[in-house]
Amino acid sequence: MSKADIGMVGLGVMGQNLVLNMLDHGFKVAVFNRSSKKTTDFLEDLGGRPGIFPCFTLKDLVDHLRPPRILFLMVKAGSPVDQLLDDLATLLRPRDIVVDGGNSHFLDTERRCRAMGDQGIYFVGAGISGGETGARYGPSIMPGGDSRAWPYLSKVLEAICAKVDGEPCCTWIGPGGAGHYVKMVHNGIEYGDMQIVSEAYDLMRRGMGMEISEIADVFDSWNNSELSSYLIEITAKILSFKDRDGGPLIEKILDVSGEKGTGRWTVDDALQKGVPLSLIGEAVFSRYLSRLKDIRGEVAHCFGRERMDRKTKDCVPIGLDGLKDALYCSRVICHTQGFMLLKAASGHYGWGLDLSSIASIWRGGCIIRSSMLNPIREAFERNSGLQVLILDDYFKSAIEERLDGWRRTVTWALQVGIPVPAMASSLNYFYGLSSNELPANLIQAMRDYFGAHTYERRDRPGEGPFHTQWDLDGGSGRV
Repeated sequence: MSKADIGMVGLGVMGQNLVLNMLDHGFKVAVFNRSSKKTTDFLEDLGGRPGIFPCFTLKDLVDHLRPPRILFLMVKAGSPVDQLLDDLATLLRPRDIVVDGGNSHFLDTERRCRAMGDQGIYFVGAGISGGETGARYGPSIMPGGDSRAWPYLSKVLEAICAKVDGEPCCTWIGPGGAGHYVKMVHNGIEYGDMQIVSEAYDLMRRGMGMEISEIADVFDSWNNSELSSYLIEITAKILSFKDRDGGPLIEKILDVSGEKGTGRWTVDDALQKGVPLSLIGEAVFSRYLSRLKDIRGEVAHCFGRERMDRKTKDCVPIGLDGLKDALYCSRVICHTQGFMLLKAASGHYGWGLDLSSIASIWRGGCIIRSSMLNPIREAFERNSGLQVLILDDYFKSAIEERLDGWRRTVTWALQVGIPVPAMASSLNYFYGLSSNELPANLIQAMRDYFGAHTYERRDRPGEGPFHTQWDLDGGSGRV
């Protein structure tokens, strides 16, 4: 029997395109899908292309692979992955490799790594970003798990991934669920970036009264500047797309956004680790708010928003330069928060994440790829212990140059009644992070008042904690 290099389980859009990518790079691939028809349809579409082996049972798939067997799972995250691993348990042998390329939760990947490792099987959770086009022509790949698999996997993954300046957009991330964790944070940054871009569009459309074609031109020009990114690029294309009647299709799309859950996972984990992921949190909540379409219409009518907005149209507009500054600074904060979470998780789980390498592999193939990732990579190369991205000289100067436009944009947006939750959150985050004094002393005093939660004194460092009987006269006493 002829043997394949790789087995693919799951022939959805991503699975099919990864198979084609692998075939392009000279790998022989055995394929299996739960629905036999999808397998036969895929083979018919290929028109007899060599190097592919159709399989209709998992046993047949495993038998078609040369040892150590490499299996890619491109199935829906959650229980389908566990069921598939159960089905494979009796078919695989020690040193075989299983790669979960779906959007699994990193804690599930941690658990599966341990369970498969007990059987001698090398399990890898690989975050894959780039959508169907990336899967076909080169995604960003974030593998993590059992490091013994990497010598066998590196040849495949580094071949099929995107390349930037000849460097593969794939590197070994770390043990356990590290790969899927990094992909999760990538998606969190993606949520934030998409929200910021949509707010800039809204300010041009409703705030400045610009035509869709004009806004498309602005985004197109911004894509040739320091704002250059995949999301800016596709925004220009989306806004230029015409419906059958010749009008912009964007104006016919309902203003209700969906989500797959990875942004929420990112925010949930940030809450667990005490990392202030405020901008990305606002991006997630903005999607939830968008789904309240009927309620939004009722509230808008109740408060006469159209009349209210007209009263504020005499506010001085900030212009495109100020908006560009706000967009750039907000994106810096979005990445700052994401990398702070990665750093916290790396310490918490002992993963030893290389933040410079992560920024490097995000430069191509993935959804958040942008010119900003080059200076981010360089910042962490200069200082691997950098705590906050905006403390790097490059980003410090960039923020200082654009702070006035950022501030004026957010102020103007609120005056004219256009919500900018991500931009405003990013500015508040910057103000908070750059404030030597915050009102947390009053919060702590209130906590001590009603719950005896104690506090520290700034004038007597190291002597606390202190507690005060606030209903009584007199000073505080040390606990």
